[in-house]
Amino acid sequence: MVRNPLTPEERRRGERLGEVLREARGGRSMVTVAASAGISAETLRKIETGRAPTPAFFTVAALAGALGLSMDELLTHCAPAPAPAPGSLPEPGVLPLTA
Repeated sequence: MVRNPLTPEERRRGERLGEVLREARGGRSMVTVAASAGISAETLRKIETGRAPTPAFFTVAALAGALGLSMDELLTHCAPAPAPAPGSLPEPGVLPLTA
């Protein structure tokens, strides 16, 4: 089975997930958090750095539990940004995406 390439938004969502998890981990080591979630430290490293932008649901759920986050919190922080209204100007410093 061939997997479709990820869209730029899917990659950005994975990067946001990694940022949220890294921030929630705080001063705890990757090894400690990964062990608590039942995953490898390398898997956590790939998720935090965006190299694994679409981790499995149960992996994300286990990490959320280990870090004291709710799935709702993760969804709020990682959901795609709303699309700009037609004819509106992009935010300063943000390049518009082209298809």
